Amino acid sequence: MSTELPEPAAPPPTGAGESSPAPTRRTFIATSTALGGAVVAGGVIGGTFLADPEEATAAERPPSSRVSLTVNGTSHTVTVDNRTSLLDLLREHLGLTGSKKGCNAGACGACTVLVDGRRHNACLTLAVRLEGAGVTTIEGLADGDQLHPLQQAFIDQDAFQCGYCTPGQIVSGVGCIQEGHTGSPEEIREWMSGNICRCGCYVKIVRAVEQTADRK
Repeated sequence: MSTELPEPAAPPPTGAGESSPAPTRRTFIATSTALGGAVVAGGVIGGTFLADPEEATAAERPPSSRVSLTVNGTSHTVTVDNRTSLLDLLREHLGLTGSKKGCNAGACGACTVLVDGRRHNACLTLAVRLEGAGVTTIEGLADGDQLHPLQQAFIDQDAFQCGYCTPGQIVSGVGCIQEGHTGSPEEIREWMSGNICRCGCYVKIVRAVEQTADRK
């Protein structure tokens, strides 16, 4: 008795007018991947689809400007992104890290500096707007090894703990004294109210400002 199986019947031929079977999911993915690779290769090799990376980088580069200013008696001319704050210019470009970045929103006073003798929050001041200005930071108050009187008063009165806000407190205190707002402890507190001390050294800070103002 024969054990051979009959050969399967061949599928009927597809007529010219009949539609081809729908592609499978595997066929669709393979075809899409091949076409995508061809587009990328064409863009990289022929430059038809993708822009020159250097041109794209130049187009996306933010606008910048040159600014000349004097910081602690030294003249500087730098080119910076127009969005650069005075605080970032001091810390990142000039290496003057005494002015601290606390809230970065003008609420704590840790970044206080003097611009042409007036107190400013450096985090809110655009560097490009200071063409020709004179800036004084905490690094510029001492005369060599001789501390500024208010720096010495902070030591005498023990007016700091962690010290993070101290540079801004001292610079703000110098401005407060120069502005003549030291008639009473209440007046000092009012005009120093933009400087926050999270350690709570306010009483001793006021005493330090009073000490310096009395010796002025």
